[in-house]
Amino acid sequence: MSLTQADFTRALLAPEAPIPEGLQDAIGRPAGRRFAVYRNNVAASLTEALHEGFPAISSLLGKENMDGLAGIYLRQHPPSSPLMMHYGAEFPAFLAGMPQLAHLAYLPDVARLELALRRSYHAADAPPLPAERLASLSPDDVMSIRLVLAPSVELIRSDWPLFDIWRYATQPGSSQPQSNSQDVLVTRPEFDPLPHPLPPGAADWITELMEGRCIGDAYDATLKTTPDFDLSEPLALLIEGGGLTDLMT
Repeated sequence: MSLTQADFTRALLAPEAPIPEGLQDAIGRPAGRRFAVYRNNVAASLTEALHEGFPAISSLLGKENMDGLAGIYLRQHPPSSPLMMHYGAEFPAFLAGMPQLAHLAYLPDVARLELALRRSYHAADAPPLPAERLASLSPDDVMSIRLVLAPSVELIRSDWPLFDIWRYATQPGSSQPQSNSQDVLVTRPEFDPLPHPLPPGAADWITELMEGRCIGDAYDATLKTTPDFDLSEPLALLIEGGGLTDLMT
């Protein structure tokens, strides 16, 4: 029976699997030790890719635990693209499905934030909206326009103090996370994306904007759940973070 690509992949990602029969090197010799070395190198590379792609998760769990998770993950979710920027897309759901991590229920959201930062980094460039365009409009006109968000903008909703946990894990000396929930906005003002904790109601307002509502309608909808919502802070974050590209009437 001939060796299929699926057979090769399964053997490559499972350290306990036997070396496929009939596998030869470039000059016809049995692959043997060469395949084992290649298999180890692939596993080590994918493990390192998870460490680099999810530094906060790696910091929170420690290297040994992260290495163990990476070994399980790479067998369940082998790379689907040669571009390693896409590797780890299923990691948040993978973490959520691990019973032994149930006591660390915030980990999937931290992984979602790290994926959002990666997507923002690789998102298409778009010229930011000059602040003067908004400043030149009357208050009534401002409330009637729709905002076009940059491709690099990401919004993460969470029941956990997500920004505080991420900062504690990635920035030495940061204070312990508080107990309040935090939604996070990701913008990319220059070359590197930045996460911002949002005030209450801001994620609802930004979600309305993403769905095509004008500023005023999004504001009115947000007031129904957050009566004291002030749109000035999230609007400033979007403007200063290069998160807006255009205005539409």
